[in-house]
Amino acid sequence: MSPVRTIPARGVRISQCRSCASSALEPVLDLGTTPLADRLPTVDDLAEPEPVAPLEVVRCNRCSLLQLTYTVDPEELFCRNYPYFSSVSPQLMAHFEASALEIIRERRLGPGSRVIELASNDGYMLRHFASAGIPVLGIDPASGPAQAAIASGIPTLEAFFTLGLAEELVERGDRADVVLANNVLAHVADLDGFVRGIETLLAPDGVAVIEAPYLVDLVNHCEFDTIYHQHLCYFSVTALNALFRPRGLYLERIVRTSIHGGSLRLFLGKKDRPDASVGALLEEESKAGIGSSGYYHGFAGRVRRLREELLTYLAELRRSGKRLAGYGAAAKACTLLSYCGIGTETLEYVVDASPRKHGRFMPGNRLPIVPPSMLHDRPPDVLVILAWNFADEIMRQQQAFAARGGRFLVPVPRVRIVAREERRAEAP
Repeated sequence: MSPVRTIPARGVRISQCRSCASSALEPVLDLGTTPLADRLPTVDDLAEPEPVAPLEVVRCNRCSLLQLTYTVDPEELFCRNYPYFSSVSPQLMAHFEASALEIIRERRLGPGSRVIELASNDGYMLRHFASAGIPVLGIDPASGPAQAAIASGIPTLEAFFTLGLAEELVERGDRADVVLANNVLAHVADLDGFVRGIETLLAPDGVAVIEAPYLVDLVNHCEFDTIYHQHLCYFSVTALNALFRPRGLYLERIVRTSIHGGSLRLFLGKKDRPDASVGALLEEESKAGIGSSGYYHGFAGRVRRLREELLTYLAELRRSGKRLAGYGAAAKACTLLSYCGIGTETLEYVVDASPRKHGRFMPGNRLPIVPPSMLHDRPPDVLVILAWNFADEIMRQQQAFAARGGRFLVPVPRVRIVAREERRAEAP
């Protein structure tokens, strides 16, 4: 295949912290100039130049927010054939169903309540509120998921959530008893406007429930591949506290979850009444050195070592005559493959469960994305689980592959081969 032609992605480079506007930004990790994750070319796109952008991470020395230096135009990231549909993963669906039912029970929600979700995707979470008779509204800029939500009966605005949109909704009498925002805060370039929008939209005694990947898990487990252009920020509780308090929202409770390699579920309100979980995490972060340069430089060193270990492992498998394929055309796969320089010389294809991705290609290396049936039709010897955060789920789904002698390679947080009989003990 001829080399991929590239063009710079539309966007801007920041000179100040996205949260506190400090110019004291310290370099942490440079993952190179990479293609845009989730921008999966079709056959017709292959002749066109592919947008790329720098993937550089810095830390604010004032508020400790870890963030990217470059903001790709969100229209280029989210609105053009956005392929991510939350409802594809049973594990993700079970996680958010449990969260929804807990919120309904704890907040005693009913027909007189109002739940609004920001970045509601295909209505994967709002459907549980709607089925309980609770009025809902989704807001999402990606046409495909938004239209899928509408088709399933979930009212959805196809738009980016902004302070201006929040003010419009309130002006027409639409306030939320619950505002949901799952895995979107990290995507937002205008953090000030987004958080002020939530505060505006939320009823005086309402609650905002926000989930975001946790920086401490990212660092401790070397989850460098969760860094990609959609994720502009990587949050500690220390940085979140500094983001919310000046804008009239206060952390009330925090729950740690295992989803996406480790996340925080934040409960926020308009009154400063934190429970013990907030103080405990702030203290833990202080002891761990969240505010020190060494914490982040140690992480960067481990990332470089993991890359070398993975490449050595893959090279040894190829030398021994093993055929390799990947599983999971996820955004994190784009970062891992790009940073490590892995392409068609190493993997034959990438399997994904989402039919919407089949027939497309991974960005940059142009690995073909195929359905799981390929594991039967043209099975590899080793399946590299690129979507390692769903490794258990993937291995359960692919028991037939393992039964035929296939093995799994899980690259993060450490490189390891998992055989069928070892799955229960070795899977993350």
